[in-house]
Amino acid sequence: MQYRTLGSTGVQISSLCLGSMMFGRWGNPDHDEAIAVIRTALDAGVNIIDTADVYSDGESEVIVGKAIAGRRDEVVLATKVSSPMGPGRNERGASRRWIVRACEESLRRLGTDHIDLYQVHRPDPATDLDETLGALTDLVRTGKIRYAGSSTFSPSTIVQAQWTAERRQRERFVCEQPPYSLLARGVEADVLPTCETYRMGVLAWSPLAGGWLSGRWRRDAAGLSSHRTRTMSFPTTLAHYDLDIPGNKAKLDAATELAGIAEEAGLTLVQLALAFVTTHPAVSAAVIGPRTAEHLQGALSAADITLEPAVLDRIDSVVAPGVDINPEDTGYGAAVLADPKRRRRAA
Repeated sequence: MQYRTLGSTGVQISSLCLGSMMFGRWGNPDHDEAIAVIRTALDAGVNIIDTADVYSDGESEVIVGKAIAGRRDEVVLATKVSSPMGPGRNERGASRRWIVRACEESLRRLGTDHIDLYQVHRPDPATDLDETLGALTDLVRTGKIRYAGSSTFSPSTIVQAQWTAERRQRERFVCEQPPYSLLARGVEADVLPTCETYRMGVLAWSPLAGGWLSGRWRRDAAGLSSHRTRTMSFPTTLAHYDLDIPGNKAKLDAATELAGIAEEAGLTLVQLALAFVTTHPAVSAAVIGPRTAEHLQGALSAADITLEPAVLDRIDSVVAPGVDINPEDTGYGAAVLADPKRRRRAA
């Protein structure tokens, strides 16, 4: 296992981060099996676990808490806040009111007295960044979190948060969690360079492009369904598998070409995909999201792989740097575009 420094924090983390979105009713509802997967990852040298309050409505945090009991000091524990956690108008977002309450509830579910990295899951356009950073600063000063981070923030919002922290004397975001894979390379153009500028760590989510890079999706694969969908209550656009969508047809073609590159290099497509993500100098770790022990082992096998320049050049010829094959896969969405009143002059 390789280890990198998380941004400018000095904290050493493994190049593979164990994501827990698939533990609980969203993926694997068997707690004992999920706990075994987590502990196997820890035994293999993975030392950072990423979860979120919204994953399976808190069930994922409960599972993670059980798994790390007795091993808490080994783990850099990361979770997230801001996604809806109930029907109430204030049971979501990035206000001080909700962040403080949500943090307490995450601590209870995780069975710990502190969170190492507490991330704002998505930007909250209704809340001033100073309000959010002020609440996170207080949580740092009371010892309930060690660091604050962001997830799927645009480059301009990342910069705005850094400036706000500097000018208002707040704790700054030390890490960003963007989507990044062989099929979704848009963050290379601006997000990753911006993180490097501010010496922020990067935890890349969906490095297997929502399953497209698992090795199952290629032109000659049997049993491909043109209407397979991924159904979750997660409040964002997720990759799906409808082959009638032009962007997904393009992804299938690219995945097939990339699988050929992997085979010629003596690798699985999973190994190629994870090694590609961790090759970028801005990336601290790739977030793997196994549902089973078999999925975990396939991902762990990529931990020490270094891709040759010739292989990276061939990848660039299939998916150009800075390009998202299907824009729907990026996880980004401009909230200002959702409400017509925000983009139309009043009559």
